[in-house]
Amino acid sequence: MKKVGKPIFFIVAILILFLFVTSVFGISEQYGDYKGIYLKGGDDIRWGIDIRGGVDVTFTPKDGVDVTDEELAAGEEALKLRLAALNITDYEIYPDSTNDSLVLRFPWKEDETDFDPQAAIAEIGTTSKLVFRKGETVEGEQIMEGKNVTTAKVMVDDNTGAYVVAFELDSTGAAAFKKATTELLNKGSISIWLDDENVSTASVSAVISNKGTITGNFTAEEAYNLARKINYGALPYEMETENFSTISPTMGDAAKDAMILGGAIALLLVCIFMILRYRLPGFVAAICIIGQVAGSIIAVSGYLPIMNSFTLTLPGIAGIILGIGMGVDANIITASRIRDELQSGRSLDGAIDAGYNRAFSAILDGNVSVLIVAAILMGAFGPASSAFSVLLSPIFRWFGVATTGIIYSFGYTLLVNVLLNFVFGVLCSRLMLKSLSGFRCFRKVTYYGGDEK
Repeated sequence: MKKVGKPIFFIVAILILFLFVTSVFGISEQYGDYKGIYLKGGDDIRWGIDIRGGVDVTFTPKDGVDVTDEELAAGEEALKLRLAALNITDYEIYPDSTNDSLVLRFPWKEDETDFDPQAAIAEIGTTSKLVFRKGETVEGEQIMEGKNVTTAKVMVDDNTGAYVVAFELDSTGAAAFKKATTELLNKGSISIWLDDENVSTASVSAVISNKGTITGNFTAEEAYNLARKINYGALPYEMETENFSTISPTMGDAAKDAMILGGAIALLLVCIFMILRYRLPGFVAAICIIGQVAGSIIAVSGYLPIMNSFTLTLPGIAGIILGIGMGVDANIITASRIRDELQSGRSLDGAIDAGYNRAFSAILDGNVSVLIVAAILMGAFGPASSAFSVLLSPIFRWFGVATTGIIYSFGYTLLVNVLLNFVFGVLCSRLMLKSLSGFRCFRKVTYYGGDEK
């Protein structure tokens, strides 16, 4: 590797310090009730239900009914409406087509004390009912039910280019709809309701019997969602609770605080050990480890306002700690190699280059192994639509339903830290140490573990 300029150490060190401070504290401004966030900090991390407290539940079709992907998507829409009706807005729901299941996670509300998770699960999981009513309110006279719709699909209007939903009715629905549209023609509207939640409302501009269209300023996604709700609003299958778990916020907060405190103490002791044992390479390693901590926080907080925050769980914190431990290991391997090269008679510059080159293969092997494990964990316990889940679905389809996403957080933070190991433990470490070795005052081999000649 060519010589590295002396200012590089200070540039990299200042950048790492900036990332660490801003990742922990963030940058924001308060204007009355409005808070402008420029960079997200630790306070903006979204904590998982095992820390904040909440419910983790898996719904499957009753009696082992095999459902299609469209029916599963409709079930997802129905659950979302149920959650909205219960004022549960902070939730995660993942359709798992491999196992015909819906995985739902939602945390407790702030300061919530009287929430009954079993009652909420029972209410969320009951079969939904779709109805067509006269007028725009839930009290309007019922015209027909969703089961009277034989099919609904998205089409594009040839004249306007807008998305519309075309539907066809069975004989019972056609008779009821013809009567209702004749009565409401040019003077009323018909609304669609799912579990007493309004799905769509449209004015009646023509008499409709066996087929018709619903128009509106739909986006493609809105049109497809509406078609799914109409097709499967009255779900042709009942859902049952495969399993569920709950945790109180008190238990989660205590565990989180203990893990963070333990991790901070361990980080401090490791940095002190690295400096005392490996001297200048240990000092550089300590800075790089701080950079890795900053990178871990950035990866879960979202950092930039346009980025989504990742849900961090207790295993996710463990993944960060384990990943940082791997970063320490990478720096120890490199520092030991440099010392060995110096003791074998190499020059300082030659020992640094040889140390990093010879340590890299060991670092690469260890990190790639963990990378594979992290990918498998994310595929096994993550959302069914995630990249790793789709890639590994031929394998995981033979196993049971993944009931908890908290392990997904562990895989994610472990994966992130493996990548950070190469950025900070290999690249930044080498740049800073090569830069420091360019200063005359840091040219003594004893600073790098060698013996004074």
